Amino acid sequence: MDRGISDPDVRMLAAIAGMLQADYVDPEEETIWGGSPFAWIRTRPSRQRGKIGEQLVAGWCAAKDLDVNTTRDSEADRVIGGYRTEIKFPTLWKAGHYAFQQFRDQNYQIAVCLGISPFDAHCWVLTKQVLYEHVIGHTGQHGGRRGGDTAWPHVDPAAPPEWLRGCGGSLQAALVVLRALP
Repeated sequence: MDRGISDPDVRMLAAIAGMLQADYVDPEEETIWGGSPFAWIRTRPSRQRGKIGEQLVAGWCAAKDLDVNTTRDSEADRVIGGYRTEIKFPTLWKAGHYAFQQFRDQNYQIAVCLGISPFDAHCWVLTKQVLYEHVIGHTGQHGGRRGGDTAWPHVDPAAPPEWLRGCGGSLQAALVVLRALP
């Protein structure tokens, strides 16, 4: 445990940290993610995870021969296949669902929602019309007077809501949706 820690006070601090770890790290969750090629992503700060998600979606789309470009503003994350695109990227929660956070009514035409599980990935492509019908204004994330501008839909990948079924699910199904956009 000490890996060369020579200072006895630092060793003591490390031992105390080891005892506290059980209060903060769920061993069941660590076991679920153990060996996952995506586990490292969960250790990154939230803002970095969002950037990693954008890079994963951009790389995957480019590998599938879709044109991918950056935007010149913060209203969308990328332009994919000519569409201003918002990218949402959660990892699977312990409860078995994804929480796609911070949907706002901004200047984008589609949203690509990529969820990562320990050994799987799920993806949905949502048009702005679908977002207006089922997400924006329907699933508030923040409370209070000024909190109505964001939405936070939760999706169980094993049983997605009916309205999501035509929007993808697997990476292959999401690619079909992306390629079929008018």
